[in-house]
Amino acid sequence: YLAGLAPARTILILFGPPAAGKGTHGPRVADAYGIPTLSTGDMLRDAVAAGSEVGMQAKAVMESGGLVSDELVAGVIKDRINRDDCA
Repeated sequence: YLAGLAPARTILILFGPPAAGKGTHGPRVADAYGIPTLSTGDMLRDAVAAGSEVGMQAKAVMESGGLVSDELVAGVIKDRINRDDCA
């Protein structure tokens, strides 16, 4: 890598419809490569359980049967990728 620049990193994203196996294979891939697994559903549930501001907003939407907005999901993702294991 170039002096003063961080080495490049690889990011792997699994896409697929419900029941395609993302939740089954994602953790296996993460374990094999020693990388974190990020799931928006898990992140939203964690935010609700933690009682965070975004979590409480998401909880209200989910309890009413609505879909959580992209803005709220992006906020949860932003918070999560700033943790040390994703840096």
